[in-house]
This record gives sequence, C-alpha cells and structure tokens, in this order.
Amino acid sequence: MPCDQEIRAKFMSDIATSSKHKSAAADLAENTAVPFEKAHAMPVGVYTSEAFLAGELEHVFSHDWFCAGRASALAKIGDYLTIELAGQPIMVLRNSEGRLQAQSNVCLHRMSTLLDGRGNTRSIVCPYHAWTYELDGRLRGAPAMNENLSFCKKGMRLPVVRCEDWLGWIMVTLNPDAAPVAEQLTDVEALVEDYDAVNYEESFFETHVWDTNWKVLAENFMESYHLPVCHRGTIGGLSRLDEMICPPGKPTFNYHTILKDDSLKIALAHPDNTRMKGDRRRTTYLLAIYPSLLITLTPGYFWYLSLHPQGVGQVQIMFGGGMSAEYANDADAQANFAKLKTLLDEVNVEDRGCTEKVFRGLCSRLAVPGPLSHLERPNYEFAQYLSNRIPA
Repeated sequence: MPCDQEIRAKFMSDIATSSKHKSAAADLAENTAVPFEKAHAMPVGVYTSEAFLAGELEHVFSHDWFCAGRASALAKIGDYLTIELAGQPIMVLRNSEGRLQAQSNVCLHRMSTLLDGRGNTRSIVCPYHAWTYELDGRLRGAPAMNENLSFCKKGMRLPVVRCEDWLGWIMVTLNPDAAPVAEQLTDVEALVEDYDAVNYEESFFETHVWDTNWKVLAENFMESYHLPVCHRGTIGGLSRLDEMICPPGKPTFNYHTILKDDSLKIALAHPDNTRMKGDRRRTTYLLAIYPSLLITLTPGYFWYLSLHPQGVGQVQIMFGGGMSAEYANDADAQANFAKLKTLLDEVNVEDRGCTEKVFRGLCSRLAVPGPLSHLERPNYEFAQYLSNRIPA
C-alpha cells in the first residue's frame, strides 16, 4: 500500500494533541485498539511518564511473576539471593529442608533490610540490632527485649513471599492470588520441551544498570529486526530476516525463532543430544515471559535477562547464562563458552548503545511513534499485555 502523507501527518498531529489531554495509559489503550497490520510503536508517555511507571509497579510488577535468577545458584542449604520487587526487598534462599523459600528481607524490629547481594548463611542476622532469624524466617532471638511487655518471640516470623521453580528459573510474586507459573506458561513448556531447559547449567550471573526505560530494552530483545544494523559488528551478518518467524503471542508471553548455522557450534544440539531432530537441532527461541523475563534458548546454550525499572530512565538488569546438559561435560565446552561469553558481552555493548539512544530520542519534543514492521509483532503483543494490565 502506498504511503499516504496526509494520513501520516494527521496521525502525528492526533498523537501530539492527545498526549496533552490524556494519560499515557489512555494513549496506549487507543494505540493498541488497532489490528497488528496497522500498528504503531507505543506512545512516548508510556516510556517517560512517572504516572505510567507507578501504574506498572502497582499493576504489573506487584501483580505478576518476576524472575529472581536460576535455582542452580542456590544449590546448598543457606544459599541466598536478594532482590527488590516493586519496592519490596525480598530474599530467596535454600532453607534447612532443602526447599526454595522467599520471604520479606525486612527486619520485624526497626525495619532494616537484612541480607545483601548473594551468599550463604546459617541464620539471618539483622545488621542493625542483631535480631536473628532461622532460615525459614522464624525469629530465633532478640537481645535486650525482656523488659518490653508487648514483645513475644513465639509466632514472630518474616512474611512469606510466593516462590516457584519453573524450568530452573526462580519465580516470585507479591500477588497471593496469581495462578501458578506452570499453569500460566504451559504453552511455553510445550514449545521447548525437547530442550530440557531445567538442566541447563548457569555459568555466569551479573547485574547491570543501563540508562534507558525497561520497556525499551524488553522490546529490543523481543524483535530481531534490529540485528543486522545494531549488531553489524558482531552477529548482524549471521541474522537472516527472512528466516525469522514471529507468530501471534499469548496472554502471558510472546516469542520468535531464528535458525542458526554451524558458525557458532555451541548454538546447535550436541552430538550426544538424541532428543532433537531436524531443524529443531538449530532452532533458537527468543522467549519474552511477561513482564520482564527474556530468554534466548538454543539447543546448546542459554542466556537470560530479568528487568526491573529503576525510575523511568534506568533499568536494573540481571544477566545470566550457561550451557545445556550435554555441553556441560564436553571437553571443549569451556573454551567454546568462553568465546560465547565474550561475544555476548560485545553484543550487550551494542544493545546498550542502541537502547540508550532510543530513550534519548523518546525524551525529545518531536518524538512520534512510527509504524511497526511485521518482524516486530512481539512488540505489538507486549503493548497489548501492558494495556490490559494498566487502567486508562
């Protein structure tokens, strides 16, 4: 269909006018009311509005499941990690019974946070007044409290946070009524059943902060349309747009697939992998689990991002990855993965540059969302998800 400049000009004018009088959520609702074939990128206010961010924290990050890392990172009793989810400090640990457990990371006394980062501990000791908790959150002891008649140690314990292990990822939620992860993501498990993702071994984990909105980075992952240009110095030449498949998404996730060749052998199924047949042995899935778990899953390796907003202009990134079970004990696997990690780091440098440029552009007065390519269908699905979550 030929480009109609008058329609385009009217569209730009309508966007500019509506943004002055409506909330970003209302703009998004209008934006997502059209079929994909006529879709545009999300309105500017969705990325720059403090009010919209508050809506995300309340209706998205406080409501849906969030990835805290890989379960294999907490292999021993007492291993723990900490995150902050929608303003709530949380600890996840391997309790004395060997189960994953998540709970509030805030002391029941003067409300200091308790644990920091990752590590291993026999008990949880408050760094402020040494109130001490068992791994399961029960209060063990509180010094110099014997003269307070209202203090009763019995029954005091840290509030529990829901926690589930899904395909090896630790998923937590502040929502007591959220459906189980496996129930919500049954279709994902069916798509990648032959990958045996639960047994992929995490070889690295890092945290980063980038100067962009969390959704800009999420959308960057969801589409491979940018690969030949943004990543022309690394993987761009290996990315064939005509082989990318972007099917319609589901209410809880979207995905697209890419076929890899043998230029990166660790991306292909290991010879010992007899589960996978034909093109499955070279198919890469790019899975976007809402709101912000982004997984690249190949037959040989995986990497993932778990994103959390840090204001409208920054994103907190958890970045991890590793190898499939067959590659974990391969004689050349460590050397291959070292090369892969170097490549992933170089790709991240490119992605950071591109996504930070996008956010700078979004903050300009003349920024107007343009029409989406057929290769950006996952972005359209993501916009639908957000609009359904955040009231206009």
